[in-house]
Amino acid sequence: MQAWFLTNDFRGAAVEVQNAEEFSWLNVSYAPVVKQLLDKESRVFYFGGYYEDISVEPKLRNSKYLSLLNHLRFYIPEIYPQLEKIVFLDDDVVVQKDLTQLFSLNLHGNVNGAVETCLESFHRYYKYLNFSNPIISSKFDPQACGWAFGMNVFDLIAWRTANVTARYHFWQEQNADRMLWKLGTLPPALLAFYGLTEPLDRRWHVLGLGYDMNIDDRLIESAAVVHFNGNMKPWLRLGISRYKPLWKRYINESHPYYGDCVTS
Repeated sequence: MQAWFLTNDFRGAAVEVQNAEEFSWLNVSYAPVVKQLLDKESRVFYFGGYYEDISVEPKLRNSKYLSLLNHLRFYIPEIYPQLEKIVFLDDDVVVQKDLTQLFSLNLHGNVNGAVETCLESFHRYYKYLNFSNPIISSKFDPQACGWAFGMNVFDLIAWRTANVTARYHFWQEQNADRMLWKLGTLPPALLAFYGLTEPLDRRWHVLGLGYDMNIDDRLIESAAVVHFNGNMKPWLRLGISRYKPLWKRYINESHPYYGDCVTS
């Protein structure tokens, strides 16, 4: 990855590649998710029993459902201790417009700026969380609007003040038996950032290009960021054909590394 950034032009941008293996603070005593990865029952549940050797470093495992790399987003203040605000982007997005304005948006004291996803009823809290459990039903509104990871503005000063990472740790510990939610990073985020999320204009982040074949072209054209969330990624053969050009227009097919990649 470092070689890629060194051999390509990014118009003067400063690029820093960090190695999660060097985060000594990300250990069993601090991060519940690391402890869960070491747990034999969790390994069988998340990895289908394929990892019987407990000597294999959990950080090197890449599960669709419980990847430690996905959980690094909850540790952004530790990774960038000097920063006050950050724009977070998932790796399956395409940035179509200048995002500079995001840094001056007023989040009204909130930690997380995100596009809400409850335009459809199934993107509300009760669809992600187990409201039959009293610890959930007593603290959260089942009709609260869900929001999207993938293009977020985080006020890291407000994050540290609210101690969002500690909130995340609390809910991960409460869910050790997987009774509050089953999979993913969005459910614990909905809990950790509850009451701390500022809705953004939908045009900042248009989702669904990895599963929804009927997104309005005008919405895609107006979007600052388009997100190929879902299983139908544009670099895969099963990717939705009408969206693939949005991704492929930025690929340099003559690059020597490109020929080494399985892109179809």
